[in-house]
Amino acid sequence: MKIAEDKLTADHAATAPLQQLVRDFGDAILAQQETCDGIPTVWVDRSRVKSMLRVLRDETSPRFEMLFDITAIDERLRCHREGQPDSEFTMVYHLMSFSGNCDFRLKVPLMDNDLNTPTVIDLWPSANWYEREVWDMFGINIEGHPNLYRIMLPPTWEGHALRKEHPARATEMEPFSMDDEQLDYEQEALKFKPEEWGMKRESENSEFMFLNLGPNHPSVHGAFRIALQLDGEILVDAVPDIGYHHRGAEKMGERQTWHTFIPYTDRIDYLGGVLNNLPYVMAVEKMAGIKVPERVKVIRIMLSEMFRICSHLLFYGTFAQDVGQLSPIFYMFVERERIFNIIESICGARMHPGWFRIGGVAQDLPNGWEKRIAELLDFMPARLDEYDTMVMKNGILKRRTQGVGVYNTEEAFAWGVTGAGLRATGFEWDFRKQRPYSGYENFEFDVPIAINGDSYDRCAIRVEEMRQSLRIIKQCLDNMPSGEYKSDHPLTTPPRKENTMQDIETLISHFLSVSWGPVIPANEVTVAVEATKGINSYYLISDGTTNSYRTRIRTPSFPHLQMIPEISKGFMVSDLIAIIASIDFVMADVDR
Repeated sequence: MKIAEDKLTADHAATAPLQQLVRDFGDAILAQQETCDGIPTVWVDRSRVKSMLRVLRDETSPRFEMLFDITAIDERLRCHREGQPDSEFTMVYHLMSFSGNCDFRLKVPLMDNDLNTPTVIDLWPSANWYEREVWDMFGINIEGHPNLYRIMLPPTWEGHALRKEHPARATEMEPFSMDDEQLDYEQEALKFKPEEWGMKRESENSEFMFLNLGPNHPSVHGAFRIALQLDGEILVDAVPDIGYHHRGAEKMGERQTWHTFIPYTDRIDYLGGVLNNLPYVMAVEKMAGIKVPERVKVIRIMLSEMFRICSHLLFYGTFAQDVGQLSPIFYMFVERERIFNIIESICGARMHPGWFRIGGVAQDLPNGWEKRIAELLDFMPARLDEYDTMVMKNGILKRRTQGVGVYNTEEAFAWGVTGAGLRATGFEWDFRKQRPYSGYENFEFDVPIAINGDSYDRCAIRVEEMRQSLRIIKQCLDNMPSGEYKSDHPLTTPPRKENTMQDIETLISHFLSVSWGPVIPANEVTVAVEATKGINSYYLISDGTTNSYRTRIRTPSFPHLQMIPEISKGFMVSDLIAIIASIDFVMADVDR
């Protein structure tokens, strides 16, 4: 009953701002669109979109504090657009209200011969990278943007990769080659010019030094570069340069069938394992109308929390290592490997099992799984207590991280920070609690918060989250429902194998479901989860075929890195390393 009441409250919270927009901007609202996720979706004229976004941020009740995502859609090959305005390209703004616990979506229709829309950086600074990505991938010009350069692709790249005419496979392109002239051209394009990064070469009193941090794995988080502007040893600016890990995950999501894209999701946050599968399969299930059995929900939660612990252990060890404490990572890798052994005994693989399925999981829990889970619950708590003494109570680590990289809750909203980084500012908000999914409403656990918003607190939050994950896993062990490990819905993929033995028609259906994939009804949906590093969401559009028309992956690490200049200015390079470590990111999660 409580969940139903919460949903009604959220629906009402989202309806009030919609009514205010209709009242204040009626002439600029082109259409209202129904989507299966229930998020109010309004098509608006681009000349008024910025005014509407400002009203939603400042004046509606509830306010939408965070610009959660900006993306675009190439509509030119789409068939099912009933009730939507004419549009060849569409800008999509996804807003999130924490005070009202609801979302709002604005869409702006654009034509190919006039791809221009205003920047909203002055409303939310986090819009900077999102708008650059839209220009990079779709070629939509963002008027007023201060730095509209490529962000994911190299500066010499030709075309815009998420347009429908752009090849989706290397085999659709000419074999790669590079002569000396082309090599010189590429090298020239990569030369560092401070002015292009928004930096001055000198001040009234001194000449600045510029230093490359990376792109060779600074702080072991992946190929990532930060251009540092230094006045002596003090950071004047620190501008991140991303894209070195970009593999076109969204393009692949639009190329693969619904079912065959699942293993690709594992490689987004490659430390999160099945937590990457979860928002994707739940989004497909919502469009297909699939309700999974209760046993599936609990199995998914149990495996997700195990991967949360594995990811946090790696963060914990590398965090200590980055500020000069070498021993903890060796101890924590031992516990991480023990958990991976348990995961392997259940899923058949370790870091990337790709184990969740549309409508269920790959197979039922094996005999003896209870013993392996009990083993985890037995050895892990004492190890966490030992690590507290080794790391969190270490005086040197405290002095290196306390008061370093501080931001407050309002700044977190402005920059799109979610997860432990938001909770470290004193704001208690966890997707598993505020918008329970997959049965989290049936579990008892606490949401840890801190008050200082610094590098130390961001670590402390994740340490306590591991203990809460153990609480959740214990409840999974004690209350695992009986029943099926897959839904019997016809779009469940793949169907249960044993059914193929009944008749040839069932075998044919199974073969088509696996090889071609299910045909998902035309619709749009956003589904998000509390992933290891913050809120991870999939925005999927089905055009009524066997693959996604548009796959948008909103990852938490992408906006988190954008905040580095804001929280590192005035510190020293050694402090920057501590700040980077406390963010807890992997570059595959950033670059996709």
